[in-house]
Amino acid sequence: MNYRHDYHAGNVGDVLKHAVLALVLTHLRAKPKPFLMLDTHAGAGAFDLAGEAASRTGEWVAGIGRLDGADAVPDGLHPYLDVVNRVRSERGATIYPGSPLIGAGMLRPGDRLVAVEREPGAHAALTALLGRRRGVRIRAEDGYAALAASLPPPERRGLVLIDPPFEDRAEFQALSLALRRAHRRFATGLYMLWYPVKDPGAVESFRQQIADSGIPRVLAVELTTRPTTTVAGMAGAGLILVNPPWRLDETLCVVLPWLAERLADRPGSGGWRLDWLRGEDNEDQTS
Repeated sequence: MNYRHDYHAGNVGDVLKHAVLALVLTHLRAKPKPFLMLDTHAGAGAFDLAGEAASRTGEWVAGIGRLDGADAVPDGLHPYLDVVNRVRSERGATIYPGSPLIGAGMLRPGDRLVAVEREPGAHAALTALLGRRRGVRIRAEDGYAALAASLPPPERRGLVLIDPPFEDRAEFQALSLALRRAHRRFATGLYMLWYPVKDPGAVESFRQQIADSGIPRVLAVELTTRPTTTVAGMAGAGLILVNPPWRLDETLCVVLPWLAERLADRPGSGGWRLDWLRGEDNEDQTS
Protein backbone atom coordinates (compact mmCIF):
# COMPACT_ATOMS: atom_id res chain seq x y z
CA MET A 1 0.00 0.00 0.00
CA ASN A 2 1.15 3.55 -0.73
CA TYR A 3 -1.03 5.19 1.92
CA ARG A 4 0.83 7.23 4.53
CA HIS A 5 -1.30 8.60 7.33
CA ASP A 6 1.30 11.18 8.38
CA TYR A 7 0.00 13.35 5.52
CA HIS A 8 -3.49 13.29 7.05
CA ALA A 9 -2.85 13.04 10.80
CA GLY A 10 -4.99 15.30 12.96
CA ASN A 11 -7.48 16.13 10.19
CA VAL A 12 -11.27 16.16 10.57
CA GLY A 13 -11.44 12.38 10.09
CA ASP A 14 -8.98 11.83 12.92
CA VAL A 15 -10.80 14.26 15.21
CA LEU A 16 -14.07 12.36 14.79
CA LYS A 17 -12.49 8.91 15.06
CA HIS A 18 -10.30 9.67 18.06
CA ALA A 19 -12.93 11.67 19.95
CA VAL A 20 -15.36 8.75 19.75
CA LEU A 21 -12.59 6.23 20.46
CA ALA A 22 -11.73 8.03 23.70
CA LEU A 23 -15.41 7.99 24.75
CA VAL A 24 -15.76 4.26 24.02
CA LEU A 25 -12.58 3.40 25.93
CA THR A 26 -13.76 5.52 28.86
CA HIS A 27 -16.93 3.43 28.89
CA LEU A 28 -14.98 0.16 28.86
CA ARG A 29 -12.79 1.38 31.71
CA ALA A 30 -15.86 2.11 33.85
CA LYS A 31 -16.34 -1.60 34.59
CA PRO A 32 -13.69 -3.64 36.45
CA LYS A 33 -13.53 -6.57 34.02
CA PRO A 34 -10.57 -6.41 31.60
CA PHE A 35 -11.06 -5.73 27.90
CA LEU A 36 -9.29 -6.09 24.57
CA MET A 37 -8.83 -3.33 22.02
CA LEU A 38 -8.11 -4.74 18.56
CA ASP A 39 -6.85 -2.13 16.09
CA THR A 40 -6.79 -3.80 12.67
CA HIS A 41 -5.08 -1.01 10.70
CA ALA A 42 -3.02 0.61 13.42
CA GLY A 43 -0.51 2.71 11.49
CA ALA A 44 2.65 4.21 12.97
CA GLY A 45 1.01 5.23 16.24
CA ALA A 46 2.24 8.84 16.46
CA PHE A 47 2.81 11.66 13.99
CA ASP A 48 4.81 14.88 14.01
CA LEU A 49 2.55 17.68 12.81
CA ALA A 50 5.62 19.81 12.22
CA GLY A 51 7.15 17.12 10.00
CA GLU A 52 7.54 17.29 6.26
CA ALA A 53 4.48 15.17 5.40
CA ALA A 54 1.98 16.89 7.70
CA SER A 55 3.36 20.32 6.79
CA ARG A 56 2.94 19.60 3.09
CA THR A 57 -0.83 19.05 3.33
CA GLY A 58 -1.61 21.10 6.43
CA GLU A 59 -4.79 19.08 6.98
CA TRP A 60 -4.29 19.10 10.74
CA VAL A 61 -4.66 22.90 10.84
CA ALA A 62 -8.37 22.57 9.97
CA GLY A 63 -8.73 19.62 12.36
CA ILE A 64 -7.04 19.37 15.74
CA GLY A 65 -5.52 22.82 15.13
CA ARG A 66 -8.93 24.43 15.45
CA LEU A 67 -9.55 22.83 18.84
CA ASP A 68 -6.48 24.35 20.46
CA GLY A 69 -7.58 27.11 22.81
CA ALA A 70 -11.26 26.62 22.00
CA ASP A 71 -13.80 27.95 24.49
CA ALA A 72 -16.89 26.15 25.79
CA VAL A 73 -15.69 22.73 24.67
CA PRO A 74 -18.40 20.08 25.19
CA ASP A 75 -17.75 17.64 28.02
CA GLY A 76 -17.79 14.77 25.53
CA LEU A 77 -14.57 16.04 23.95
CA HIS A 78 -12.59 16.19 27.19
CA PRO A 79 -11.40 12.54 27.16
CA TYR A 80 -9.97 13.02 23.66
CA LEU A 81 -8.34 16.37 24.35
CA ASP A 82 -6.93 15.08 27.63
CA VAL A 83 -5.16 12.29 25.75
CA VAL A 84 -3.83 14.67 23.09
CA ASN A 85 -2.52 17.07 25.71
CA ARG A 86 -0.90 14.26 27.68
CA VAL A 87 0.90 13.00 24.59
CA ARG A 88 2.08 16.51 23.83
CA SER A 89 3.47 16.95 27.32
CA GLU A 90 5.27 13.59 27.20
CA ARG A 91 6.51 13.51 23.58
CA GLY A 92 6.52 17.05 22.29
CA ALA A 93 4.08 19.83 21.49
CA THR A 94 3.78 18.87 17.80
CA ILE A 95 3.17 15.13 18.27
CA TYR A 96 -0.31 13.83 17.51
CA PRO A 97 -1.39 10.36 18.74
CA GLY A 98 -2.79 7.69 16.46
CA SER A 99 -5.39 5.20 17.66
CA PRO A 100 -2.92 2.63 19.09
CA LEU A 101 -1.19 5.27 21.21
CA ILE A 102 -4.56 6.54 22.44
CA GLY A 103 -5.59 2.97 23.26
CA ALA A 104 -2.31 2.09 24.99
CA GLY A 105 -2.59 5.20 27.14
CA MET A 106 -6.04 4.16 28.38
CA LEU A 107 -5.26 0.54 29.25
CA ARG A 108 -5.45 -0.60 32.86
CA PRO A 109 -3.53 -3.54 34.32
CA GLY A 110 -5.10 -6.63 32.76
CA ASP A 111 -6.41 -4.86 29.65
CA ARG A 112 -4.84 -5.62 26.27
CA LEU A 113 -4.17 -3.88 22.98
CA VAL A 114 -3.51 -5.86 19.81
CA ALA A 115 -2.29 -3.47 17.12
CA VAL A 116 -2.06 -4.86 13.60
CA GLU A 117 -0.04 -3.14 10.87
CA ARG A 118 1.45 -4.87 7.84
CA GLU A 119 3.19 -1.93 6.06
CA PRO A 120 6.87 -2.37 7.02
CA GLY A 121 7.70 1.26 7.73
CA ALA A 122 4.62 1.89 9.84
CA HIS A 123 5.06 -1.44 11.61
CA ALA A 124 8.65 -0.58 12.54
CA ALA A 125 7.62 2.83 13.85
CA LEU A 126 4.76 1.33 15.87
CA THR A 127 7.05 -1.34 17.32
CA ALA A 128 9.57 1.31 18.38
CA LEU A 129 6.79 3.34 19.96
CA LEU A 130 4.81 0.65 21.81
CA GLY A 131 6.64 -2.65 21.41
CA ARG A 132 7.74 -2.76 25.04
CA ARG A 133 4.52 -1.40 26.53
CA ARG A 134 2.88 -3.76 28.98
CA GLY A 135 -0.36 -5.25 27.67
CA VAL A 136 0.43 -4.33 24.05
CA ARG A 137 1.08 -6.79 21.24
CA ILE A 138 1.99 -5.62 17.75
CA ARG A 139 1.41 -7.90 14.79
CA ALA A 140 2.52 -7.62 11.16
CA GLU A 141 -0.30 -9.10 9.11
CA ASP A 142 -3.40 -8.24 7.15
CA GLY A 143 -5.85 -6.40 9.37
CA TYR A 144 -8.92 -8.24 8.11
CA ALA A 145 -7.25 -11.63 8.63
CA ALA A 146 -6.44 -10.63 12.22
CA LEU A 147 -10.15 -10.55 13.05
CA ALA A 148 -10.50 -14.32 12.74
CA ALA A 149 -7.34 -14.93 14.74
CA SER A 150 -8.25 -12.57 17.60
CA LEU A 151 -12.00 -13.04 18.08
CA PRO A 152 -13.62 -13.85 20.33
CA PRO A 153 -11.16 -12.57 22.96
CA PRO A 154 -10.75 -14.50 26.22
CA GLU A 155 -11.86 -11.37 28.10
CA ARG A 156 -15.26 -11.52 26.34
CA ARG A 157 -15.23 -7.71 26.41
CA GLY A 158 -13.65 -5.47 23.87
CA LEU A 159 -13.51 -2.92 21.11
CA VAL A 160 -12.67 -3.70 17.50
CA LEU A 161 -11.50 -0.68 15.49
CA ILE A 162 -11.40 -1.19 11.72
CA ASP A 163 -9.89 1.80 9.95
CA PRO A 164 -8.61 0.78 6.50
CA PRO A 165 -6.81 3.21 4.17
CA PHE A 166 -9.54 3.18 1.48
CA GLU A 167 -7.09 2.96 -1.39
CA ASP A 168 -9.16 0.21 -3.03
CA ARG A 169 -12.53 0.94 -4.62
CA ALA A 170 -13.84 -2.27 -3.06
CA GLU A 171 -12.97 -1.20 0.49
CA PHE A 172 -16.58 -0.48 1.48
CA GLN A 173 -17.59 -3.99 0.47
CA ALA A 174 -14.60 -5.52 2.26
CA LEU A 175 -15.41 -3.53 5.39
CA SER A 176 -19.04 -4.64 5.40
CA LEU A 177 -18.08 -8.29 4.90
CA ALA A 178 -15.43 -8.12 7.64
CA LEU A 179 -17.95 -6.74 10.11
CA ARG A 180 -20.50 -9.46 9.41
CA ARG A 181 -17.90 -12.20 9.84
CA ALA A 182 -16.42 -10.68 12.99
CA HIS A 183 -19.84 -10.15 14.53
CA ARG A 184 -20.67 -13.82 14.10
CA ARG A 185 -17.59 -14.65 16.16
CA PHE A 186 -17.99 -11.93 18.78
CA ALA A 187 -21.56 -10.64 18.82
CA THR A 188 -21.29 -8.76 22.13
CA GLY A 189 -18.23 -6.74 21.17
CA LEU A 190 -18.09 -3.04 20.44
CA TYR A 191 -17.17 -2.24 16.84
CA MET A 192 -16.02 1.03 15.28
CA LEU A 193 -15.71 1.21 11.49
CA TRP A 194 -14.25 4.41 10.01
CA TYR A 195 -14.94 5.61 6.48
CA PRO A 196 -14.30 8.78 4.44
CA VAL A 197 -17.17 10.86 3.09
CA LYS A 198 -16.21 11.40 -0.55
CA ASP A 199 -18.80 9.78 -2.80
CA PRO A 200 -22.30 10.19 -1.28
CA GLY A 201 -23.65 7.31 -3.37
CA ALA A 202 -20.97 4.91 -2.15
CA VAL A 203 -21.55 5.99 1.45
CA GLU A 204 -25.30 5.44 1.24
CA SER A 205 -24.83 2.03 -0.35
CA PHE A 206 -22.43 1.05 2.44
CA ARG A 207 -24.78 2.22 5.17
CA GLN A 208 -27.60 0.23 3.55
CA GLN A 209 -25.41 -2.89 3.48
CA ILE A 210 -24.83 -2.50 7.20
CA ALA A 211 -28.53 -1.88 7.88
CA ASP A 212 -29.44 -5.01 5.90
CA SER A 213 -26.84 -7.18 7.63
CA GLY A 214 -29.16 -8.17 10.47
CA ILE A 215 -26.75 -6.91 13.11
CA PRO A 216 -28.77 -5.27 15.92
CA ARG A 217 -27.91 -1.93 17.54
CA VAL A 218 -25.98 -0.11 14.84
CA LEU A 219 -25.35 3.62 15.15
CA ALA A 220 -23.98 5.69 12.25
CA VAL A 221 -22.45 9.14 12.73
CA GLU A 222 -20.95 11.57 10.23
CA LEU A 223 -19.15 14.90 10.41
CA THR A 224 -18.57 17.05 7.32
CA THR A 225 -16.86 20.39 6.83
CA ARG A 226 -18.48 21.24 3.48
CA PRO A 227 -21.48 20.07 1.45
CA THR A 228 -21.00 16.65 -0.08
CA THR A 229 -22.86 17.68 -3.22
CA THR A 230 -20.22 20.21 -4.27
CA VAL A 231 -16.99 18.69 -3.04
CA ALA A 232 -14.09 17.06 -4.82
CA GLY A 233 -12.12 14.99 -2.32
CA MET A 234 -12.99 14.22 1.27
CA ALA A 235 -15.79 16.30 2.78
CA GLY A 236 -15.59 14.61 6.16
CA ALA A 237 -15.77 11.20 7.77
CA GLY A 238 -18.16 8.74 9.33
CA LEU A 239 -18.26 5.92 11.83
CA ILE A 240 -20.37 2.80 12.09
CA LEU A 241 -20.74 1.79 15.75
CA VAL A 242 -22.07 -1.64 16.70
CA ASN A 243 -23.21 -2.09 20.32
CA PRO A 244 -22.31 1.52 21.19
CA PRO A 245 -22.19 2.48 24.88
CA TRP A 246 -25.40 3.52 26.55
CA ARG A 247 -26.20 7.20 25.91
CA LEU A 248 -23.28 7.69 23.54
CA ASP A 249 -25.78 8.97 20.99
CA GLU A 250 -26.90 11.66 23.43
CA THR A 251 -23.32 12.74 24.01
CA LEU A 252 -22.63 12.90 20.28
CA CYS A 253 -25.74 14.99 19.67
CA VAL A 254 -23.90 17.70 21.62
CA VAL A 255 -20.39 17.04 20.33
CA LEU A 256 -21.16 16.75 16.60
CA PRO A 257 -22.91 20.12 16.08
CA TRP A 258 -20.13 21.88 18.00
CA LEU A 259 -17.46 20.22 15.86
CA ALA A 260 -19.39 20.87 12.65
CA GLU A 261 -19.44 24.59 13.41
CA ARG A 262 -15.84 24.71 14.66
CA LEU A 263 -14.29 22.73 11.81
CA ALA A 264 -16.41 24.03 8.92
CA ASP A 265 -14.51 25.27 5.87
CA ARG A 266 -16.58 28.43 6.01
CA PRO A 267 -19.43 29.62 8.25
CA GLY A 268 -22.47 27.40 7.87
CA SER A 269 -20.83 24.83 5.59
CA GLY A 270 -20.32 22.13 8.22
CA GLY A 271 -22.79 19.33 8.82
CA TRP A 272 -23.44 16.25 10.91
CA ARG A 273 -25.84 13.38 11.17
CA LEU A 274 -26.56 10.60 13.61
CA ASP A 275 -28.73 7.65 12.57
CA TRP A 276 -29.68 4.41 14.26
CA LEU A 277 -29.47 2.04 11.31
CA ARG A 278 -30.75 -0.78 13.52
CA GLY A 279 -32.20 -0.58 17.01
CA GLU A 280 -33.20 2.34 19.26
CA ASP A 281 -36.33 2.81 17.13
CA ASN A 282 -34.17 3.86 14.16
CA GLU A 283 -34.06 7.48 15.30
CA ASP A 284 -32.37 9.99 12.96
CA GLN A 285 -30.87 13.37 13.73
CA THR A 286 -29.18 15.60 11.16
CA SER A 287 -28.02 19.14 10.58
